Amino acid sequence: MSLIDREHEHFLQTYKRLPVVVDRAEGMYVHAADGTRYLDFLGGIAVNALGHSHPKIIEAIDRQMRRYMHLSNYFYQDAQIEFVERLCAASGYERAFLTNSGTEANEGAIKLARTHGHANGKAGIIGFSGGFHGRSYGALSIMDKPRYKDGMGPFLPDTAVLPFNDAAALRDAVNETTAALVVEFLQGEGGIYWASEEFVATMFELREKFGLLIVGDEIQAGGGRTGDFLSFERFGVRPDIVTVAKGIGGGLPLGAILATESLATVWGSGQHGTTFGGNAVACAAGSAVLDELAGGVMKHARETGEILLAGLNALATEFPELVREIRGAGAIFGIELSVPSGPFVDAMLARHIIVNSTNDNVIRLLPPMIYEREHIDELMIGLRACFSEATVTA
Repeated sequence: MSLIDREHEHFLQTYKRLPVVVDRAEGMYVHAADGTRYLDFLGGIAVNALGHSHPKIIEAIDRQMRRYMHLSNYFYQDAQIEFVERLCAASGYERAFLTNSGTEANEGAIKLARTHGHANGKAGIIGFSGGFHGRSYGALSIMDKPRYKDGMGPFLPDTAVLPFNDAAALRDAVNETTAALVVEFLQGEGGIYWASEEFVATMFELREKFGLLIVGDEIQAGGGRTGDFLSFERFGVRPDIVTVAKGIGGGLPLGAILATESLATVWGSGQHGTTFGGNAVACAAGSAVLDELAGGVMKHARETGEILLAGLNALATEFPELVREIRGAGAIFGIELSVPSGPFVDAMLARHIIVNSTNDNVIRLLPPMIYEREHIDELMIGLRACFSEATVTA
């Protein structure tokens, strides 16, 4: 029985897996068991910020594992503290709570916002169309995609989903009972859409007017992926709470809730917790990632992203009937098509290049932040060939 057959026999079939049996992965490439090498422009869905099997991450993991792997959050642990010190320095936030994942970070952020607003009768949590915040009930309650929610309700009370980038709708909906707005300043799953300047300004105006909190979901677009450590930095604003995960762990499960000093005492002892969040091995890996980002990887992603953007815009000019728009920066891009994007994922895989489809008609690119000009050239050859075939058969 093949490995694929064995998976089908025992797993709940919730994943549409690529037909690739992986043997190993190094740098920008995934190597299949049959010897095929694939260029990875998905990067573990934005997790492998430094590529696969990065030696600094492996060294940090090995060193920590030989000391201990898990103790629990009843102990002071240098691996945790050193990681959080780096994370606060990189983000500019004073306080952190460590989690296992982005979903868990967002769930905790909702709890923190409601705890903060409880004394003043503020319980409302508002999300926005196209947003993706995870698979928990809190996250699903502020998301609008039916395929993630059908048959799973009812969801959390006092929640709402408003149109993304609709400042007028936001003004109409927010009031004295609103505890928080939860927003991706650059939507990942939603198709790589930036928030508009007007929309961001309106959110922060309403924060001042009603005393609500703004939660910035930076799980996919954060961690240096846009060339800034957090994607909202381009707007010159500072949310009250920020959630991060994915790339900050370098391949291990690690996330965090970041908060301003003003929220430091909202939770008391025992009001929130986690068994595995802040695992010492994951934190050691995270410190290695943050060291590399500060050492030039983030700057490299910003500069390489400009080259990739120019190449993608040239493709859009070459195939105007197929490519509607190019969006993104650094190491996160969306190619919006006039047709469904799913078939292009298969066509690129046949050319040994891994990309992803999101929001039905967007090719999503989330390469490791170490990608170089040679990888861009390889990607462009594949995209041009696929687009040429689509044009011929259209």
